[in-house]
Amino acid sequence: MSAPAPSPLAIVDAEPLPRQEEVLTEEALAFVAALHRRFTPRRDELLARRAERRAEIARTSTLDFLPETAAIRADDSWRVAPSPAALEDRRVEITGPTDRKMTVNALNSGARVWLADFEDASAPTWENVILGQLNLTDAYTRRIDFTDPVSGKSYALKDAGELATVVMRPRGWHLNERHLQVDGEEVPGALVDFGLYFFHNARRLLDLGKGPYFYLPKTESHLEARLWNDVFVFAQDHLGIPQGTIRATVLIETITAAYEMEEILYELRDHASGLNAGRWDYLFSIVKNFRDGGTRFVLPDRNAVTMTAPFMRAYTELLVRTCHKRGAHAIGGMAAFIPSRRDAEVNKVAFEKVRADKDREANDGFDGSWVAHPDLVPIALESFDRVLGERPNQKDRLREDVHVEAADLIAVDSLDAKPTYPGLVNAVQVGIRYIEAWLRGLGAVAIFNLMEDAATAEISRSQIWQWINAGVEFENGLKATPELAREVAADELENIRAELGEEVFAAGHWQQAHDLLLEVALDEDYADFLTLPAYRLLRG
Repeated sequence: MSAPAPSPLAIVDAEPLPRQEEVLTEEALAFVAALHRRFTPRRDELLARRAERRAEIARTSTLDFLPETAAIRADDSWRVAPSPAALEDRRVEITGPTDRKMTVNALNSGARVWLADFEDASAPTWENVILGQLNLTDAYTRRIDFTDPVSGKSYALKDAGELATVVMRPRGWHLNERHLQVDGEEVPGALVDFGLYFFHNARRLLDLGKGPYFYLPKTESHLEARLWNDVFVFAQDHLGIPQGTIRATVLIETITAAYEMEEILYELRDHASGLNAGRWDYLFSIVKNFRDGGTRFVLPDRNAVTMTAPFMRAYTELLVRTCHKRGAHAIGGMAAFIPSRRDAEVNKVAFEKVRADKDREANDGFDGSWVAHPDLVPIALESFDRVLGERPNQKDRLREDVHVEAADLIAVDSLDAKPTYPGLVNAVQVGIRYIEAWLRGLGAVAIFNLMEDAATAEISRSQIWQWINAGVEFENGLKATPELAREVAADELENIRAELGEEVFAAGHWQQAHDLLLEVALDEDYADFLTLPAYRLLRG
């Protein structure tokens, strides 16, 4: 008797979308199902390993470079694969979600790379997940031009040679896609995003002289990088694409990954393109992992933790050295400022800060950096042009002067700054305002002239949690307590009501956002990711 055919991938509780059949073809769904069956069990094991490692950090309050991988770090002979031509020059990268307007604007921005984001800058509604895929395919086939029905403004792509190269970021390993299931089990969002994009676009991108390039988020260990590498090998074989066609840049945005940078590049060496310094998630990861480590791990206000803080400097300089030693690109952090259309003085001050930040990164040896808005592209370009000139990168700058010890990466108490009451207020404001937008399906939100995404919401709620649990006393004599956080949150809710008016306020998700922020900021059991309970509330 022959074995039964594998169950197809099922679309569950999802409203049909225009043109979704172009994305959700039978063949594409079969490919995603194959990825799920082969790799989700290992994903589950690695998520369990994260919890075990967190428990060990709670016990020891320390981290170190791994003794079992010392031979990889000591072996000076290996390098990552040579960079494809489309990724040789990455001096400025713009980030953003894959809605239609952003797709056109990002590709036209003058940046060398667009991080097309299905992760922190995108709330994972069914519409965002599927239509985001469609928008990318439409861009590659030049069917993306459109006129905004509200403003009447037309959007059209420039000539192909002027467009940014797309590097797509799928969701992290921890998030599932509830609308796609195999045998009643939700498929990891990472495999959905990667699988649909790769299946539909790998050959098309090769024909365009580029390739399927990815940013890998939330990686916590070299074993997770190994899993991604195995996914890549399987996917390329499955579609008959040459091995090494895929290229991946890994975000070093967790404290554990900072101790395994070389090992992560080694695991992905046939597919690696570089590493990126992701600032806000990195700070969130420090709080998450060392939240019971005592006062020496208490972070001050997030805006007081600049990239010149000693422990952040250790992280970024080690990243540059590691990448260049192994022939990979080192990509710097985000300039999140959103220019004001009304306040030239605000812009002037902010542009100077952005310029100083990008100058520092270029001078430190980074090969490129991120911006969140097209108006910042020329500023970042100027900083990197000044250092690079006509060269595509500075990977030949090995930074052998850099020596980072294990303790340097977690020397949080080397920063001479303390939490403040205005910092608490700002964390509450950003948390409520961001979560409310996320629940409406918006993942990238301008708040107080900064582009906020899920990472900034994570650091906001984590700092509230940490300050309360550490018994922080602010400069005004008030102590961080659940009662104080609730009082500040209630005040902010009323401020938003007054700012918007009753009708607009009632049409939003403000009470839900307020309640969820307090839940994840005050619960004794710290939620690993804000987006996990938030996803249960997300409609669509």
